[in-house]
Amino acid sequence: MKATRILLATAALCVAAVPMTALADTSGKKIALSNNYAGNSWRQAMLTSWEKVTGEAVKSGQVAAADAFTTAENQATEQAAQIQNMILQGYDAIVINAASPTALNGAVKEACDAGITVVSFDGIVTEPCAWRIAVDFKEMGRSQVEYLSGKLPQGGNLLEIRGLAGVFVDDEISAGIHAGVEQFPQFKIVGSVHGDWAQDVAQKAVAGILPSLPDIVGVVTQGGDGYGAAQAIAAANRKMPVIVMGNREDELKWWKEQKDANGYETMSVSIAPGVSTLAFWVAQQILDGKEVKKDLVVPFLRIDQDNLEANLANTQAGGVANVEYSLEDAQKVIASAK
Repeated sequence: MKATRILLATAALCVAAVPMTALADTSGKKIALSNNYAGNSWRQAMLTSWEKVTGEAVKSGQVAAADAFTTAENQATEQAAQIQNMILQGYDAIVINAASPTALNGAVKEACDAGITVVSFDGIVTEPCAWRIAVDFKEMGRSQVEYLSGKLPQGGNLLEIRGLAGVFVDDEISAGIHAGVEQFPQFKIVGSVHGDWAQDVAQKAVAGILPSLPDIVGVVTQGGDGYGAAQAIAAANRKMPVIVMGNREDELKWWKEQKDANGYETMSVSIAPGVSTLAFWVAQQILDGKEVKKDLVVPFLRIDQDNLEANLANTQAGGVANVEYSLEDAQKVIASAK
Protein backbone atom coordinates (compact mmCIF):
# COMPACT_ATOMS: atom_id res chain seq x y z
CA MET A 1 0.00 0.00 0.00
CA LYS A 2 2.85 2.33 0.89
CA ALA A 3 4.55 1.57 -2.44
CA THR A 4 1.29 2.32 -4.24
CA ARG A 5 1.01 5.72 -2.53
CA ILE A 6 4.60 6.55 -3.53
CA LEU A 7 3.91 5.62 -7.16
CA LEU A 8 0.75 7.73 -7.21
CA ALA A 9 2.56 10.68 -5.65
CA THR A 10 5.38 10.37 -8.19
CA ALA A 11 2.88 10.25 -11.05
CA ALA A 12 1.12 13.34 -9.68
CA LEU A 13 4.41 15.22 -9.58
CA CYS A 14 5.15 14.24 -13.19
CA VAL A 15 1.71 15.45 -14.31
CA ALA A 16 2.13 18.70 -12.40
CA ALA A 17 5.51 19.28 -14.06
CA VAL A 18 3.95 19.20 -17.56
CA PRO A 19 1.95 22.35 -18.42
CA MET A 20 -1.61 21.45 -19.37
CA THR A 21 -1.53 24.08 -22.15
CA ALA A 22 1.74 22.88 -23.71
CA LEU A 23 1.93 23.58 -27.41
CA ALA A 24 3.78 21.79 -30.21
CA ASP A 25 7.55 21.62 -29.89
CA THR A 26 9.21 23.42 -32.82
CA SER A 27 12.78 22.30 -32.16
CA GLY A 28 12.56 19.83 -35.04
CA LYS A 29 10.78 22.18 -37.45
CA LYS A 30 12.40 23.59 -40.59
CA ILE A 31 11.54 27.07 -41.90
CA ALA A 32 12.63 28.48 -45.28
CA LEU A 33 12.73 32.03 -46.63
CA SER A 34 11.73 32.50 -50.27
CA ASN A 35 12.96 35.92 -51.42
CA ASN A 36 12.43 37.25 -54.93
CA TYR A 37 15.04 40.00 -55.12
CA ALA A 38 18.26 41.11 -53.40
CA GLY A 39 19.48 43.95 -55.59
CA ASN A 40 19.38 46.86 -53.15
CA SER A 41 20.47 47.78 -49.64
CA TRP A 42 17.02 47.20 -48.12
CA ARG A 43 16.90 43.61 -49.35
CA GLN A 44 20.48 43.01 -48.23
CA ALA A 45 19.63 44.34 -44.75
CA MET A 46 16.50 42.20 -44.72
CA LEU A 47 18.56 39.06 -45.44
CA THR A 48 21.19 40.04 -42.87
CA SER A 49 18.51 40.48 -40.20
CA TRP A 50 17.01 37.10 -41.11
CA GLU A 51 20.37 35.34 -40.85
CA LYS A 52 21.21 37.03 -37.55
CA VAL A 53 17.95 36.33 -35.73
CA THR A 54 17.20 32.90 -37.19
CA GLY A 55 20.80 31.80 -36.69
CA GLU A 56 20.38 32.36 -32.96
CA ALA A 57 17.04 30.54 -33.01
CA VAL A 58 18.66 27.52 -34.65
CA LYS A 59 21.62 27.62 -32.26
CA SER A 60 19.33 27.73 -29.23
CA GLY A 61 17.22 24.82 -30.53
CA GLN A 62 14.00 26.77 -31.13
CA VAL A 63 13.90 25.48 -34.72
CA ALA A 64 15.99 22.95 -36.63
CA ALA A 65 16.69 25.13 -39.69
CA ALA A 66 15.92 28.56 -41.13
CA ASP A 67 17.40 28.57 -44.63
CA ALA A 68 17.20 31.60 -46.93
CA PHE A 69 16.87 31.38 -50.72
CA THR A 70 16.79 34.24 -53.25
CA THR A 71 15.82 33.86 -56.90
CA ALA A 72 18.28 34.99 -59.57
CA GLU A 73 15.66 37.15 -61.31
CA ASN A 74 12.61 38.97 -60.00
CA GLN A 75 10.28 36.57 -61.79
CA ALA A 76 7.14 35.05 -60.28
CA THR A 77 7.55 31.85 -62.32
CA GLU A 78 11.04 31.32 -60.92
CA GLN A 79 9.88 31.97 -57.37
CA ALA A 80 6.92 29.60 -57.80
CA ALA A 81 9.36 26.87 -58.85
CA GLN A 82 11.51 27.70 -55.82
CA ILE A 83 8.51 27.26 -53.50
CA GLN A 84 7.64 23.94 -55.16
CA ASN A 85 11.21 22.76 -54.48
CA MET A 86 10.81 23.77 -50.83
CA ILE A 87 7.69 21.62 -50.63
CA LEU A 88 9.67 18.64 -51.92
CA GLN A 89 12.49 19.37 -49.46
CA GLY A 90 10.11 18.93 -46.53
CA TYR A 91 10.06 22.38 -44.94
CA ASP A 92 7.42 22.87 -42.27
CA ALA A 93 6.94 26.58 -42.98
CA ILE A 94 7.82 28.91 -45.85
CA VAL A 95 8.22 32.65 -45.30
CA ILE A 96 7.80 34.58 -48.56
CA ASN A 97 8.71 38.04 -49.84
CA ALA A 98 6.72 37.68 -53.03
CA ALA A 99 7.36 38.90 -56.57
CA SER A 100 3.59 39.17 -57.09
CA PRO A 101 0.52 39.18 -54.83
CA THR A 102 -1.34 36.79 -57.14
CA ALA A 103 1.09 34.94 -59.46
CA LEU A 104 2.44 32.76 -56.63
CA ASN A 105 -0.97 31.75 -55.30
CA GLY A 106 -0.93 28.38 -57.06
CA ALA A 107 2.42 27.39 -55.52
CA VAL A 108 1.32 28.76 -52.14
CA LYS A 109 -1.87 26.67 -52.27
CA GLU A 110 0.24 23.59 -53.09
CA ALA A 111 2.34 24.28 -49.99
CA CYS A 112 -0.73 24.71 -47.79
CA ASP A 113 -2.28 21.51 -49.18
CA ALA A 114 0.96 19.73 -48.21
CA GLY A 115 0.48 20.90 -44.62
CA ILE A 116 3.09 23.67 -44.83
CA THR A 117 2.57 26.99 -43.03
CA VAL A 118 3.05 29.96 -45.39
CA VAL A 119 3.69 33.48 -44.09
CA SER A 120 4.17 36.35 -46.56
CA PHE A 121 5.60 39.76 -45.68
CA ASP A 122 6.48 43.02 -47.44
CA GLY A 123 5.54 41.59 -50.85
CA ILE A 124 2.48 39.67 -49.67
CA VAL A 125 0.32 37.03 -51.41
CA THR A 126 -3.46 36.97 -51.63
CA GLU A 127 -3.99 33.19 -51.37
CA PRO A 128 -6.39 32.81 -48.39
CA CYS A 129 -4.48 29.92 -46.81
CA ALA A 130 -1.39 32.12 -46.26
CA TRP A 131 -0.68 34.68 -43.57
CA ARG A 132 0.26 38.27 -44.45
CA ILE A 133 2.45 40.80 -42.62
CA ALA A 134 2.57 44.29 -44.12
CA VAL A 135 2.66 47.95 -43.36
CA ASP A 136 -0.02 50.23 -44.72
CA PHE A 137 1.93 51.05 -47.86
CA LYS A 138 -0.80 53.35 -49.20
CA GLU A 139 -0.60 55.43 -46.03
CA MET A 140 3.19 55.47 -46.36
CA GLY A 141 2.76 57.10 -49.77
CA ARG A 142 -0.03 59.45 -48.75
CA SER A 143 1.85 60.65 -45.67
CA GLN A 144 4.67 61.95 -47.88
CA VAL A 145 2.34 64.37 -49.63
CA GLU A 146 0.77 65.35 -46.31
CA TYR A 147 4.25 66.21 -45.01
CA LEU A 148 4.98 68.30 -48.10
CA SER A 149 1.65 70.13 -47.69
CA GLY A 150 2.80 71.34 -44.27
CA LYS A 151 6.26 72.32 -45.47
CA LEU A 152 5.19 73.72 -48.86
CA PRO A 153 1.61 74.96 -48.34
CA GLN A 154 1.68 76.76 -51.69
CA GLY A 155 2.18 73.42 -53.44
CA GLY A 156 3.96 72.92 -56.73
CA ASN A 157 5.25 70.24 -59.09
CA LEU A 158 6.37 66.82 -57.86
CA LEU A 159 8.54 64.10 -59.35
CA GLU A 160 7.52 60.56 -58.38
CA ILE A 161 10.15 57.81 -58.15
CA ARG A 162 8.56 54.38 -58.13
CA GLY A 163 10.02 50.99 -57.17
CA LEU A 164 10.07 47.69 -59.08
CA ALA A 165 7.41 47.62 -61.77
CA GLY A 166 4.65 45.07 -61.22
CA VAL A 167 5.38 44.48 -57.54
CA PHE A 168 2.57 44.89 -54.99
CA VAL A 169 4.59 47.29 -52.79
CA ASP A 170 5.29 49.63 -55.72
CA ASP A 171 1.63 49.74 -56.73
CA GLU A 172 0.42 50.38 -53.19
CA ILE A 173 2.87 53.20 -52.34
CA SER A 174 2.21 54.87 -55.70
CA ALA A 175 -1.55 54.63 -55.14
CA GLY A 176 -1.06 56.32 -51.76
CA ILE A 177 1.01 59.11 -53.28
CA HIS A 178 -1.67 59.79 -55.89
CA ALA A 179 -4.35 59.73 -53.20
CA GLY A 180 -2.27 62.31 -51.34
CA VAL A 181 -2.18 64.55 -54.39
CA GLU A 182 -5.97 64.29 -54.64
CA GLN A 183 -6.21 65.27 -50.97
CA PHE A 184 -3.76 68.15 -51.43
CA PRO A 185 -4.51 69.37 -54.98
CA GLN A 186 -2.00 72.24 -54.75
CA PHE A 187 0.51 69.57 -55.83
CA LYS A 188 0.85 68.06 -59.29
CA ILE A 189 2.92 65.04 -60.36
CA VAL A 190 4.70 66.14 -63.53
CA GLY A 191 6.94 63.12 -64.02
CA SER A 192 7.30 59.51 -62.89
CA VAL A 193 10.21 57.07 -63.23
CA HIS A 194 11.05 53.64 -61.85
CA GLY A 195 14.10 53.60 -59.58
CA ASP A 196 13.83 49.89 -58.63
CA TRP A 197 14.51 50.88 -54.97
CA ALA A 198 18.18 51.29 -55.91
CA GLN A 199 20.22 54.51 -55.81
CA ASP A 200 22.15 53.92 -59.06
CA VAL A 201 19.01 53.05 -61.03
CA ALA A 202 17.16 56.03 -59.57
CA GLN A 203 20.03 58.42 -60.38
CA LYS A 204 20.05 57.39 -64.05
CA ALA A 205 16.25 57.51 -64.30
CA VAL A 206 16.02 60.96 -62.72
CA ALA A 207 18.89 62.29 -64.85
CA GLY A 208 17.05 61.06 -67.92
CA ILE A 209 13.73 62.75 -67.14
CA LEU A 210 14.94 66.04 -65.63
CA PRO A 211 15.51 67.90 -68.94
CA SER A 212 11.83 67.45 -69.81
CA LEU A 213 10.49 68.64 -66.45
CA PRO A 214 9.49 72.10 -65.26
CA ASP A 215 10.74 73.30 -61.86
CA ILE A 216 9.92 70.78 -59.13
CA VAL A 217 9.44 71.54 -55.44
CA GLY A 218 9.40 67.97 -54.16
CA VAL A 219 10.33 64.36 -54.93
CA VAL A 220 8.11 61.59 -53.57
CA THR A 221 9.81 58.23 -53.31
CA GLN A 222 9.64 54.60 -52.19
CA GLY A 223 13.03 54.02 -50.56
CA GLY A 224 16.53 53.45 -51.90
CA ASP A 225 16.13 56.29 -54.37
CA GLY A 226 16.47 59.62 -52.51
CA TYR A 227 20.25 59.90 -52.60
CA GLY A 228 20.35 58.95 -56.29
CA ALA A 229 17.75 61.62 -57.02
CA ALA A 230 19.78 64.23 -55.11
CA GLN A 231 22.91 63.34 -57.06
CA ALA A 232 21.12 63.67 -60.40
CA ILE A 233 19.50 66.99 -59.46
CA ALA A 234 22.79 68.42 -58.20
CA ALA A 235 24.55 67.36 -61.41
CA ALA A 236 21.87 69.15 -63.45
CA ASN A 237 22.48 72.36 -61.45
CA ARG A 238 18.83 72.52 -60.46
CA LYS A 239 17.52 73.99 -57.24
CA MET A 240 17.32 71.15 -54.71
CA PRO A 241 13.68 70.23 -53.99
CA VAL A 242 12.42 68.56 -50.83
CA ILE A 243 13.28 64.89 -51.41
CA VAL A 244 11.49 62.39 -49.18
CA MET A 245 14.08 59.83 -48.12
CA GLY A 246 13.78 56.07 -47.53
CA ASN A 247 15.85 55.36 -44.38
CA ARG A 248 19.02 54.29 -46.25
CA GLU A 249 22.31 55.25 -44.61
CA ASP A 250 23.58 57.17 -47.65
CA GLU A 251 20.32 59.15 -47.78
CA LEU A 252 20.46 59.98 -44.06
CA LYS A 253 24.13 60.95 -44.32
CA TRP A 254 23.46 63.27 -47.26
CA TRP A 255 20.47 64.79 -45.43
CA LYS A 256 22.63 65.39 -42.33
CA GLU A 257 25.31 67.10 -44.45
CA GLN A 258 22.71 69.36 -46.10
CA LYS A 259 21.03 70.07 -42.76
CA ASP A 260 24.35 71.19 -41.26
CA ALA A 261 25.30 73.22 -44.33
CA ASN A 262 22.07 75.07 -45.10
CA GLY A 263 19.28 73.84 -42.80
CA TYR A 264 17.82 71.44 -45.37
CA GLU A 265 14.62 69.84 -44.07
CA THR A 266 12.81 66.68 -45.10
CA MET A 267 11.54 63.38 -43.66
CA SER A 268 12.32 59.72 -44.28
CA VAL A 269 10.04 56.71 -44.24
CA SER A 270 10.23 52.99 -45.04
CA ILE A 271 9.32 49.56 -43.76
CA ALA A 272 12.06 48.19 -41.48
CA PRO A 273 14.04 45.39 -43.19
CA GLY A 274 13.84 43.43 -39.95
CA VAL A 275 10.18 42.69 -40.70
CA SER A 276 11.60 39.43 -42.09
CA THR A 277 12.41 38.43 -38.49
CA LEU A 278 8.84 39.16 -37.42
CA ALA A 279 7.63 36.88 -40.22
CA PHE A 280 10.00 34.16 -38.99
CA TRP A 281 8.68 34.30 -35.42
CA VAL A 282 5.07 34.41 -36.62
CA ALA A 283 5.72 31.22 -38.61
CA GLN A 284 7.35 29.65 -35.55
CA GLN A 285 4.37 30.57 -33.39
CA ILE A 286 1.90 29.10 -35.89
CA LEU A 287 3.94 25.89 -35.94
CA ASP A 288 3.82 26.01 -32.14
CA GLY A 289 0.04 25.86 -32.24
CA LYS A 290 -0.76 29.52 -31.60
CA GLU A 291 -3.87 31.03 -33.12
CA VAL A 292 -2.77 33.90 -35.38
CA LYS A 293 -4.94 36.22 -37.47
CA LYS A 294 -4.30 35.92 -41.20
CA ASP A 295 -3.49 39.62 -41.62
CA LEU A 296 -1.06 41.48 -39.36
CA VAL A 297 -0.12 45.14 -39.78
CA VAL A 298 3.11 46.68 -38.47
CA PRO A 299 3.96 50.40 -38.44
CA PHE A 300 6.40 51.87 -40.92
CA LEU A 301 9.59 53.43 -39.62
CA ARG A 302 9.63 57.24 -39.97
CA ILE A 303 12.58 59.56 -39.33
CA ASP A 304 12.10 63.31 -38.86
CA GLN A 305 14.30 66.37 -38.62
CA ASP A 306 14.63 66.17 -34.84
CA ASN A 307 15.68 62.50 -34.63
CA LEU A 308 17.84 62.30 -37.77
CA GLU A 309 21.16 62.24 -35.94
CA ALA A 310 20.11 59.50 -33.52
CA ASN A 311 18.86 57.27 -36.34
CA LEU A 312 21.93 57.91 -38.48
CA ALA A 313 24.21 56.99 -35.58
CA ASN A 314 22.40 53.65 -35.23
CA THR A 315 22.42 52.82 -38.95
CA GLN A 316 25.25 50.70 -40.35
CA ALA A 317 27.32 52.21 -43.18
CA GLY A 318 25.72 51.14 -46.46
CA GLY A 319 22.71 49.82 -44.57
CA VAL A 320 19.18 50.83 -43.66
CA ALA A 321 17.62 52.14 -40.46
CA ASN A 322 16.19 48.99 -38.97
CA VAL A 323 14.20 47.24 -36.28
CA GLU A 324 14.65 43.52 -35.62
CA TYR A 325 11.96 41.53 -33.83
CA SER A 326 12.25 39.05 -30.96
CA LEU A 327 9.89 36.20 -30.14
CA GLU A 328 8.34 38.41 -27.45
CA ASP A 329 7.79 41.20 -30.01
CA ALA A 330 6.01 38.77 -32.32
CA GLN A 331 3.83 37.52 -29.48
CA LYS A 332 2.79 41.11 -28.73
CA VAL A 333 1.95 41.78 -32.41
CA ILE A 334 -0.10 38.57 -32.52
CA ALA A 335 -1.93 39.40 -29.28
CA SER A 336 -2.69 42.98 -30.33
CA ALA A 337 -4.33 41.75 -33.54
CA LYS A 338 -6.88 39.60 -31.70
